[in-house]
Amino acid sequence: MAHDLIALIAHYGLFVVFINVLAEQAGVPVPAVPTLVVAGALAAGDRLPLPGVLLAALAASLISDTGWYLAGRRFGGGVMRTLCRISLSPDSCVKQSELRFQRWRGRMLLVAKFVPGLSTVAPPLVGAMGLRPGAFLLLDGVGSLLWAGAAVGVGYVFAPQIDRVIDAIEQAGVVALQGLAFLLVLYIAVKWWQRHRLLVSLRMARISVEELNDAIAAGRNPVVVDVRSSAARLLDGRAIPGALLADLEGVHLALADVPRDRELVIYCSCPNEVSAAKAASLLMSLGYRNVRPLQGGLEAWQEAGYPVATLPAEHSGAHDRVA
Repeated sequence: MAHDLIALIAHYGLFVVFINVLAEQAGVPVPAVPTLVVAGALAAGDRLPLPGVLLAALAASLISDTGWYLAGRRFGGGVMRTLCRISLSPDSCVKQSELRFQRWRGRMLLVAKFVPGLSTVAPPLVGAMGLRPGAFLLLDGVGSLLWAGAAVGVGYVFAPQIDRVIDAIEQAGVVALQGLAFLLVLYIAVKWWQRHRLLVSLRMARISVEELNDAIAAGRNPVVVDVRSSAARLLDGRAIPGALLADLEGVHLALADVPRDRELVIYCSCPNEVSAAKAASLLMSLGYRNVRPLQGGLEAWQEAGYPVATLPAEHSGAHDRVA
């Protein structure tokens, strides 16, 4: 069974490498690293050309990544949010990707393929953020070559040992498959439990977009706070009119002059309003008595047809107020 993989790669060669890498980078859950490792081992035995393996992997990565990059440029942050909704950690996917971009900018492409959950998200993110095509192709090409080279290199250097491991897996047969299946189920269960614990810890009353609109129309003048990251505001330059822009970590500083009994509504753009709920929890711990996250966030507000303002580029930072 395991040797079938070697036979398949040896027979169809670079085509298998190309298709596997293309599919994985497109988001299909078919890991390409085992194929690249085996291809490296075959290259060590002169059964596949080493430069050809690397070029096939590089071409497949660039084709798939360029498609996501163009989708990001065309459709903006919506593409990334769609990808994150189908991830095992949707509550942190968008936020973590935005923070990595905020820190590394386009250089994140150099390491994206080594970071679980970031490989497919990075190209549309940098596209939505406006990274130039030339810079994208250079950085993504180098990152793809580093990733493929690492996997192929492992196979090339440890070719004899890899063959023994494959033999051991084949001899274990059903037991090995059951073990791998158990580890996969365990991983999914752990991720689900982590997410469940996070959502339980942030369980609190939300305010709907209709209730917020009614409160504004009735003259209650709630303080609306946007706790999206600077990168998220660059991705989506819309905001609720009159909202105060604040960093999640410094939201209490932005509200230092606001009375503790003032009505506060916090919104973000992440799934399950996680950032808004975290900000609300922090503010309540500091004595603010009337704080609620906005259910559905900015997206729900706009979908309901309520007015939005466009952020000028210079107002993407914190402690500004939207006109």
